[in-house]
Amino acid sequence: MAQDFPTLKKDLQHKMESTLDVVKKEFSGLRTGRATTALLDPVQVDAYGSQMPLNQVASVSVPEPRMISVSVWDKGLLKSVEKAIREANLGLNPMADGTLIRVPIPPLTSERRTELTKVAHKYAEQARVAVRNVRRDGNEALKKMEKDHKISQDEHKRFNDEVQKMTDQMIAKIDDALKHKEQEITQV
Repeated sequence: MAQDFPTLKKDLQHKMESTLDVVKKEFSGLRTGRATTALLDPVQVDAYGSQMPLNQVASVSVPEPRMISVSVWDKGLLKSVEKAIREANLGLNPMADGTLIRVPIPPLTSERRTELTKVAHKYAEQARVAVRNVRRDGNEALKKMEKDHKISQDEHKRFNDEVQKMTDQMIAKIDDALKHKEQEITQV
């Protein structure tokens, strides 16, 4: 009788997992005192008359734990890339060296660690709210299915419990990702 629920469940699961992926990506952009190429993901370079992502005009690598290396492909864009990194409000100070830009990662202060932890908590809360919104949409779809006599009252209750279980599992994964990020930020 309930041929629509497996499709609905798969859709809800996909939306919840997408939310988890987004929060993990946001976490990767938080600077932890350790160099990662993801730190420079938000940098947009003024190149060829338009704004372009840094990874489209240069290759980014991490040769040392506290250093990011940016190898600009077009020598004419060196100043633009350096300026874009400096003005991206990441607290980084790039230094040009030929066609290579070195970006040292300064150690984090305790105030900055506290600030980053608060930002991580904000990202996690936004993700939890998004997952709960997906749950709400799923519950509304189940109510409609019951009202349209596609599922029985008992099936509605059982499916509702399954949706709640999925929600609880996803929120636990978000909390786990937050816990790991907090540990990464607070490690001295």
